[in-house]
Amino acid sequence: MSSPLPLISLSMPVPTGEQLKAARLAAGLNQAQAAELLGYALQTGSRGGVQSRTWQALESPTDERNMQGPVFAMFLLLTGQHPTLRLVAHDGPAPALPDSAA
Repeated sequence: MSSPLPLISLSMPVPTGEQLKAARLAAGLNQAQAAELLGYALQTGSRGGVQSRTWQALESPTDERNMQGPVFAMFLLLTGQHPTLRLVAHDGPAPALPDSAA
């Protein structure tokens, strides 16, 4: 049996709308691309383009909704912007998940 993987502590603060927008722009993504990256729903806008109302709300200074800290940390990791960590591919098979039936 293999030993468990070490846990890595992540800083996962809740971003403001301005911080989220700055991270998206730094990644070179529009709102729809950023939303698609994290699996948020996309809709057809009034002018025919694709948009994400959820992402718009998360960036809005007047909306009370904020992106959850762990989701923001994943966005930073996926876009290569996390301040201390980066995602890398590994060569071997993925570690087996614990059997939840036990």
